[in-house]
Amino acid sequence: MRVFPWGFWLLCVASAPARGDSGSKARSCAEVRQLYGAKGFSLSGVPQAEISGEHLRICPQGYTCCTSEMEENFANKSRSEFEAMMKEAGRSVQATLTAQHRSFDSYFQDLLNKSEKALYDAFPSMYGELYTQNMKVFKDLYSELRRYYRSSNINLEEALNEFWTRLLERLFKLMNPQYHITDEYLDCMVKHAEQHKPFGEVPRDLKVKATRAFIAARSYAQGFLVGSDVVKKVSQVSLSHECTRAIMKLMYCPHCRGMSSVRPCNNYCLNVVKGCLANQADLNTEWKYLMDSLIVVADRIDGPYNVDNVIGTIHMRIAEAISNLQENKDSITAKVFQGCGNPKISTKGSSSEDKRRRGKVTLEAKSSAQALEMLVLDAKGNLTALKTYWITLPGSLCSKKVMASSVSDDKCWNGMTKGSYLPEVMGDGLANQINNPEVEVDITKPDMTIRQQIMQLKIMTNRLGNANIGNDVDFQDTSDDMSGSGSGDSCPDDVCGKRLSKSPSTRQPETHAIPKQSGHGINGASSRSLPSASLLLLLSVAVIAPQHLWR
Repeated sequence: MRVFPWGFWLLCVASAPARGDSGSKARSCAEVRQLYGAKGFSLSGVPQAEISGEHLRICPQGYTCCTSEMEENFANKSRSEFEAMMKEAGRSVQATLTAQHRSFDSYFQDLLNKSEKALYDAFPSMYGELYTQNMKVFKDLYSELRRYYRSSNINLEEALNEFWTRLLERLFKLMNPQYHITDEYLDCMVKHAEQHKPFGEVPRDLKVKATRAFIAARSYAQGFLVGSDVVKKVSQVSLSHECTRAIMKLMYCPHCRGMSSVRPCNNYCLNVVKGCLANQADLNTEWKYLMDSLIVVADRIDGPYNVDNVIGTIHMRIAEAISNLQENKDSITAKVFQGCGNPKISTKGSSSEDKRRRGKVTLEAKSSAQALEMLVLDAKGNLTALKTYWITLPGSLCSKKVMASSVSDDKCWNGMTKGSYLPEVMGDGLANQINNPEVEVDITKPDMTIRQQIMQLKIMTNRLGNANIGNDVDFQDTSDDMSGSGSGDSCPDDVCGKRLSKSPSTRQPETHAIPKQSGHGINGASSRSLPSASLLLLLSVAVIAPQHLWR
């Protein structure tokens, strides 16, 4: 006869923790009310003291300070706050990459501007009419160089060849003013003159060096913008329904349970965030490749490709080429006449020989090699630091934003109550979340927006790889008609352009139905919560009463 009362009271005692430390006395909900109001919600209907929590769908169903409406509001709030954390972290990376792009772009544009200004300052006194009557040829060259750097769909080698051809035609006419030289004769002259190298080795040498330098420079600059754009797009990916539930349970359920001062367990937080950011972590491999490729090209820019020396001395190379032509003017003219015949004598008066050159001016290039070295050093440091961004993001968010407890803390919020957290921490990436105890993740359905960004990283890394060995790569300028070059590796719409300012890709991310609840979420929430006292009382009667009757 003693079995019934002892068993009954034993089960009743076991039910006490569901009520909290205060035993039968309901705890005050003052802290939750204060938090709820601070989040901008009305306090109307908010309990003054704990109530039974059978109505809860996310938090454990023990005694609680949260109504169904509060739970829903907290869930929406946790979603917006976590997405804001993601965007804030992303903006920091974007700011770093954008600052690196801005610094290099300013440096490179300054190199071109100084070279062009030096040409405009020195050439009038050096060459007189040779320059003043052909000013547009020089302006067009620098304009083409800038267009190429800004990713216009032009061929740099063709642009340089066109410059030397136009310059030769103009200078040949000016140096032979006594002849009437037609366009047909100039075509013949160009064909014959090319084999005699009227400008010496300058055109070939400049083409090789300038092409490599410009290819590396524009790919390098674009790499920063593409990286920044990828972070921006990925940071805007919305949380899944399951993730929202998990974040709510992590951030606000302890408040509902009357444990506002208890911080989330570190490993618990990591599992939640790793589950939520599983797709983002899959960016890691291609992201690291992009960072490494930018570092390699940076070394090229400051090393073998010698951007400072090549770009900053273009005007000097042009002056050297013109001097070669002047020195070999008679022999070149004789060979052209031999191949194309003697042109007709012009009836117009000839220009004075003195107008072709008005004294010798020494051209100098102010080196900014030290500035480039510092730029590259700073960039390499930042790129190295960003390599592991996607896989260190969960730890960073947990420690700095969610304010999780230390790893050794055994009195932290573990998703159910205050205590230790036993499950192991999941690995990084989608495939590793198959057994995530906190977030139900469908590993068969990757996020399409993020997969698109992984492809953009691959494309940009491939371009940088080509730039590293001096191979030209295709870019499209947003100011063009976007017809492209027909290359299979042409730049996608949402990657290229002067400032990556194109509208987003027209391809819409795929959407998937929310998976059915299975041990998690709305229907399975109670399976991991503490039972209420009334429920235990009923169970005690159902289990022990038959024993009493049998005896």
